[in-house]
Amino acid sequence: MGTSGVRTDRFGLLLDQFDCAREMAQVRLTGLGDEEYLWEPAPGSWSIRRRGEATTPRAFGPGEWVLDKGAADIPASEYAEVARQVAGGMAIEKVAEDWSVGVERVEQVLAHTGPVEPDASPVTTIAWRLGHLHSNFAGDWEWTFGERSRDPHELVDFTPSAALAVQRFWATVDRWRESVATVSDEQLDTVGFSQYPYGSNPDEPYIAVLWGINLELIHHMAEIALLRDLWRARFGSGG
Repeated sequence: MGTSGVRTDRFGLLLDQFDCAREMAQVRLTGLGDEEYLWEPAPGSWSIRRRGEATTPRAFGPGEWVLDKGAADIPASEYAEVARQVAGGMAIEKVAEDWSVGVERVEQVLAHTGPVEPDASPVTTIAWRLGHLHSNFAGDWEWTFGERSRDPHELVDFTPSAALAVQRFWATVDRWRESVATVSDEQLDTVGFSQYPYGSNPDEPYIAVLWGINLELIHHMAEIALLRDLWRARFGSGG
């Protein structure tokens, strides 16, 4: 893909990157069926489940279907980010609140030395990855451009229908993107312009939040694309 016509101002570069990633993601989601959407590639995979069948301790959602969420912890992949936040002046108590862990857990992370062991992260379904992204975009819109009052965990009605999930997802993403386009230079530099309550958004300038959202879309959609490739290789279905 060429770079001709790509904007080079800081805001334009992030928007162009997001738009390009969105375009590729939409292509990769085309034709997603219900069976593939809910396919569990390994035992114990995280997914969406009926409320009464959830096995993870913090599964959430407002309706019949909830999104798996495990016990609170700080994954090894975030150790460096936690250290950066504390070095930048964030209180250990605030880091602990963001991750829903005790202060002693943050202190353990900060005291960690040597190579970081790979996370024992759960394998997830496409339904989980898409639901996780949907929840994040809905929450960031609500706590940046909306009323800043509703719990992000209660904003997305998860569904076992792949077509409906994809339709709702893009509607939420496009609403968020439309609102982001109106952000001013002053707002980009405003710390706490996003008050999204689960994470460090209130302590970051919004330009940094946008960078993180781009990264979130890109890496989760790459994982979804890989799951689609594995599904096609295993079951010979189109995608």
